[in-house]
Amino acid sequence: MEELLTVAAVARQIGVAPATLRTWARRYGLGPSSHEAGEHRRYCPSDLAKLTLMRRLITAGVAPAEAAEQALAHKGEVKVEKILKTFEVREDVVAAIVNAANSLDRNFVESILRKDIDKYGVIDSWQEVIVPVLVIVGNAWAETGTGIEVEHLLSEIVTSILRDRTKSMKTPINSRPVLLASVGEELHTLALHALHAALSDIKVECHFLGARTPLEALSNVVTRSAPPAVFLWAQLSKNGDPMYFRDTPAIRPAPRYILGGPGWDREQCADVAFADDLTLACEQIKQAIGA
Repeated sequence: MEELLTVAAVARQIGVAPATLRTWARRYGLGPSSHEAGEHRRYCPSDLAKLTLMRRLITAGVAPAEAAEQALAHKGEVKVEKILKTFEVREDVVAAIVNAANSLDRNFVESILRKDIDKYGVIDSWQEVIVPVLVIVGNAWAETGTGIEVEHLLSEIVTSILRDRTKSMKTPINSRPVLLASVGEELHTLALHALHAALSDIKVECHFLGARTPLEALSNVVTRSAPPAVFLWAQLSKNGDPMYFRDTPAIRPAPRYILGGPGWDREQCADVAFADDLTLACEQIKQAIGA
């Protein structure tokens, strides 16, 4: 018998507030599909898979309405026992940041985020605070059509903080830097910045190529620096082309290619590792460098 989950349990699993799940159910139809008379509605594994995809898409910058459309079309399940870590949204911090962002109070938002990351680390702050804030702001923009400036301000603040985090790293544990890039015409890099900062927290040095990295640039860095791992981000399917890991030069030792983002076709890329969250991405990269 498949395991059914409450609203609170699902909210913890995917890192959003219970109120956000109720909003998604009401607005987009992403609610629990299982219901017995006299019982609260509960989420089944296929519901969890759709909601996990919804959260990942929004975090990557997809508008909530578009993310919901893609999530509803998703087939398959997510095994609860495979989720590496349970995150608890810190709703008081999230609410304070959202209120300050809506008031365009950059200094407060930056101050509270820096303190949170210093205390909890990049991964926990990303999952428990930053992602929920981005979800709330994205939902507000989708519902009202206003507030795009708030979303842009938040993205700029978060990017700046994460970049600063990478500059403070000393004595890396890897002799050859890991390569991080958003491929093709991909402009979304916020999740890639989060990975870079999370790797810096564990003293893993990286070459960060950022947005719109062409195959030629990837190939040149692979040849010149022989990275032990290459992490490629693609949010949009038009950018998730297998050539970015299949057509790079063959070197020895061969780097481990790891893919992130919803833009990759998993059947076409079945021979390459996927990392669906920061924790898994960091673990894959640590394995590649022998840490």
